[in-house]
Amino acid sequence: MILPRSFASATCRLRLLLALLAAGTLSSAQAQMADSVLTGPAPMATPRPPELPLPQASPHAVVLQTIGLTDVTVDYHTPAVRGRAVWGQLVPYGQVWRAGANENTIVSFSDPVSLNGQAIPAGKYSFYILPKSDQDWELILNRVINHWGAENYDAKADQVRLPVVPETGPMHENLVYWFSEVKPSSGRLNLSWEKRTVSVLIEADVHAKALAGIQKVLAAHPENWQLLAQAADYLVQNNIQAELALQYINESLRLKEAYTNTWIKARLLASKQDYGTAIVYGRRALKLGERDDPNFKTSQPNMRITLTEWQSKAY
Repeated sequence: MILPRSFASATCRLRLLLALLAAGTLSSAQAQMADSVLTGPAPMATPRPPELPLPQASPHAVVLQTIGLTDVTVDYHTPAVRGRAVWGQLVPYGQVWRAGANENTIVSFSDPVSLNGQAIPAGKYSFYILPKSDQDWELILNRVINHWGAENYDAKADQVRLPVVPETGPMHENLVYWFSEVKPSSGRLNLSWEKRTVSVLIEADVHAKALAGIQKVLAAHPENWQLLAQAADYLVQNNIQAELALQYINESLRLKEAYTNTWIKARLLASKQDYGTAIVYGRRALKLGERDDPNFKTSQPNMRITLTEWQSKAY
């Protein structure tokens, strides 16, 4: 059946199409036409109003610090004092504060860490502060990271609350997060605004992660004497895993004897207070360096001083 081109009204067209659909007499093209009539055009999306590219009153900021092998990131917005009374007024006592402006302040840890001795899993957390008085504050990590500030904050989602005492310091017009006392396995995260600074100690188990990485690389390159020597040297420098360090350095020496890995074994033996054997390997390292390495002269003086120290302890 051929559909007529025009009908008296939309109601007539709808009735006819329904009848044809029920009878199953529509061709494919006619069925598409029926679908178009029945469903009508898709609603138009409401256009988003344009926005002017204006600077924010509290600009966005990100600070990242690597502690050992762990990345610690703070993503926040920076409110300014602008002549206002901050603590106890702009930031009321007894209320959870977003520790910044606009969206939540987010603190991220790429690996498990401890904060002031409290274990924290790797991940992202909203960072809040609860100032109770001038000297009695709590730092809060909360597992919900998509709130706007403290709206809908729920203490049940807190990962940890840390009691802290803020310190009085120089004036900071803009809130700022910064790191200090950064060492291979620890560092301090500080927040400063107006004349208050609060600090938290972050500690990371850098040796556990380093050892896991060492084992992975050595499993892929078991015949690389230099990698084995580097692994042993790391363990000796940090005075950990002495037996594993001995295993690595012996395998390195089996593959190739050089003054570098020979000296590492001498240092490892000295760390175990086996000074007599350490001296034997130390003297061997000196001979290998003088014979094989044109750049050895830069290392030689310190090695001789160390050998003299071992001799005073051995005899």
